[in-house]
Amino acid sequence: MLRKRWIIGSLLGLAILWAGLVPAFAGDSLYGKVTAVKSPTVVTLDYGEGTYDVRLVGIAAPPAEPLASQARELLASFVLGKNARIRLEESEKGELLVARLFTDDPVLGIRDVGVELVKVGLAQRQKNFDYKYGELAAAEATARAEKRGLWAQAQPK
Repeated sequence: MLRKRWIIGSLLGLAILWAGLVPAFAGDSLYGKVTAVKSPTVVTLDYGEGTYDVRLVGIAAPPAEPLASQARELLASFVLGKNARIRLEESEKGELLVARLFTDDPVLGIRDVGVELVKVGLAQRQKNFDYKYGELAAAEATARAEKRGLWAQAQPK
């Protein structure tokens, strides 16, 4: 009986150790607090044991002022200093993760920050990219129809 418990405990310990060593895969979530907004599409997420720079997947922010500053300010108002969740899509060189970023705010609720930026016209979806249910395309269509942000002026390329 003692030997059986020892074997089960050892196997359980090895399984837990293995799970900690396996890298994160697309679709995995990570929770933390956003400690910096580096650009309209890059934030720093502190997950308790370290930090990652996270680039919002599928969107491109305007490079020109004043829209670039407005996009960065809106992003900061959504997540800076607040709890958030990322859903990993891929990782780039170094510590940059490419992910969807969700608010975790009792007032705002859970929102996809990339979709919100596109919806108000302060970002556009990257060419030939969308989420599974077409959220980015729908948000961009709304912004275009209502001539918000980028779409208030000439059409961006």
